[in-house]
Amino acid sequence: MAIYLTLDKGRVPVKIWTRELEYEAMRQLINMSQLPIVPHPIAAMPDVHAGKGATVGSVIPTAAAIIPAAVGVDIGCGMCAVRLTLNARDLPDNLHSIRNAIEAAIPVGFNQHERSKVRGSAHARQARRMSDRLDVIVGKHPGIMKMQRHFNETWACQLGTLGGGNHFIELCLDEADGVWVMLHSGSRGIGNVIGRYFIAAAQKEMRRHMINLPDRDLAYFSEGSELFDDYVEALEWAQDYAMENRRMLLALILESLAIGLPSFKVNEEAINCHHNYVAREEHFGERMYITRKGAIRAGAGELGIIPGSMGAKSFIVRGLGNTESYCSCSHGAGRRMSRSAAKRRFTSEDLAAQTEGVECRKDGGVLDEIPGAYKDIDEVMANQSDLVEVVHTLKQVLCVKG
Repeated sequence: MAIYLTLDKGRVPVKIWTRELEYEAMRQLINMSQLPIVPHPIAAMPDVHAGKGATVGSVIPTAAAIIPAAVGVDIGCGMCAVRLTLNARDLPDNLHSIRNAIEAAIPVGFNQHERSKVRGSAHARQARRMSDRLDVIVGKHPGIMKMQRHFNETWACQLGTLGGGNHFIELCLDEADGVWVMLHSGSRGIGNVIGRYFIAAAQKEMRRHMINLPDRDLAYFSEGSELFDDYVEALEWAQDYAMENRRMLLALILESLAIGLPSFKVNEEAINCHHNYVAREEHFGERMYITRKGAIRAGAGELGIIPGSMGAKSFIVRGLGNTESYCSCSHGAGRRMSRSAAKRRFTSEDLAAQTEGVECRKDGGVLDEIPGAYKDIDEVMANQSDLVEVVHTLKQVLCVKG
C-alpha cells in the first residue's frame, strides 16, 4: 500500500497517494467527502491539486448521482500515444521544420480548421456522423447552442484541433531511442459549453430542492431525473467527441511527419485514454459511477499514459488494478503552482533553461506551462508504485503547445 494520508473529516475517508497536499485541495476533498451521494472513500492521486469545486487528481465514487463540476468543462480530456517504426537516428538534427509542419497542419489555441477546407472532406463526414446525436441533445436544451457563437460551425471545425493551456503534441524518444508521438487534448469548445450549461443546471436543481452543499460547485443530478439522463447523454457525446478529436489529431500529425521523415509505420495500436470523465463500474461488489477528474483508469494489465511537464519525462504504464484507487492512477505530474503564480515567478530565460534540448516555444506566451510549475514527475511515479508499473519511459525532443 502507498496511501500516505487519510482524511477522516467527512462521511467517508479520503485516501491520498502523496504527502504533498495544498490546503485548498485538502478543503475540496473534505467537502466532497461530506456529500450524501458518496458511499465509499474518495481516492486522491499523487498529482492532486486544487481545481474548481472538485479537486484535480481525484477519483470520486457516487451512488445514483453524478456531479457535473467534478467532471469539469473539458469533458473527455485525455491522452493519445503511438510508437513509430523510427529511431532517433532517423530524425534530423534540427527539428524546427517538423514543428512548423505540425503547427501548419493543426490549429492551436483558439484557432480552428477553416470551414471551406472542412466542407466535403472526411473531416466533415465524421462531423455529420456525430451531428444527429448532438441535434437530439440541443433539441432538448437549446440554451447550449446559445452559449457559443456560430455553434454548428465551431464544433465541427474544432475536430482535429489542439486547444490551449496544458494541451500539447510531442515527439518523444523511449529508452531504446524509439520514436513516439504523444498528444493531450479534449472536447474543445463544445465540451466547455456542455459542461458549463449542466453545471449551472445542477446548481439550479439544488436550489429548487433546497439541498445545502459545502460548495455550490458540487451540485449534482440524481439518477431517475430527466436532467440526469440528459446530462449523461450529453456527457457521453462529449467524451466520444474528445476521443475522435484525438484520433483526428494523430492522423494529421502522422501526415505531417510523413513529409519530412523517412517512410514509417505505426508500430503499435494507439493508446487513447480519457482523464476527465465518468464511467459506470463495479467496485466492492457494487455498481457505481466513477468520476475521474485528472486521473486515468489503471485496471490490471491496462495501458495508460502519464505525461510530465514540457521539459520532463513521460511514461507509458500498465495498470496494477489496485482496488483502493478504484483501478486508477495519476494523469500527469500535477501543478505545483497556479498559472498566474508561475508567470510571476519565472521568466522566459527560465523557460529556455528548463526546456533545453526540446524544440518548442520558449516565449512568455507559454510561461505558465514551465516545468518548474509542476510537481516532480519522478516523485509522482514513486508515490504510485502500487497503482502502475512503467512499460516505457519517454523523453520529448519536440513539443507543440496551444
